[in-house]
Amino acid sequence: MTSADVRDPDLPGRLLTAERDALVPLLRARPDEDYALPAPACPGWTVRDVLAHCSAALMRVVESRYDKDVFSPESNDRDIAERADWPNARIVDELERGMTKAGPVIARAGGVLDGIALGEWVHAGDVREALGEPGAYAGRGLPDALALLVRITRERDHVPLQADLDDVDEPLRLGGVPGERPPARYIGDAATLVRLYAGRSVAGAAYELAGAKEEELNIYG
Repeated sequence: MTSADVRDPDLPGRLLTAERDALVPLLRARPDEDYALPAPACPGWTVRDVLAHCSAALMRVVESRYDKDVFSPESNDRDIAERADWPNARIVDELERGMTKAGPVIARAGGVLDGIALGEWVHAGDVREALGEPGAYAGRGLPDALALLVRITRERDHVPLQADLDDVDEPLRLGGVPGERPPARYIGDAATLVRLYAGRSVAGAAYELAGAKEEELNIYG
């Protein structure tokens, strides 16, 4: 067993608080009209919708409110609709509270909720991209996001892949143990790797992928 296979219970919380400290001030500085911008990574959603989904999901974790269809598309749409008449500032307040309080709950859950922290971090990248801000799918939380991505893909026995990253010293091994199929190979930057695994657009990105198709890497597909 390697260090990547050992769960760090505090990692999801670190990822959330790092993103909270970066994202919340950015959001508070944006005018209300920016919240109505479309979020290309989430077709049919605006920036406000993404934020409402994120804040609702985190508060469900904090308050242990899990409906029968929790986190399904239908549940997500209901959460967004319930916040339709909220001021944008209230949604940001809830998001900040969720990013602050969810970490300890996720830590105690034994790993089953760790993916929520990664999903929240990816959605923060979606928001940055929609707002034209730099650092989408990167920033201070990137090392923890990559560590969590490595462990989640291994636990799910995902497509084995070795990633040689331009901006990370050591190569990453993602996915399950190679069998008859040799590991795929990725060469490029870390943010593009995250985009591939999150099913986000990589248009215009310079990278090499051999031994797997882009859609095979999507952990949300």
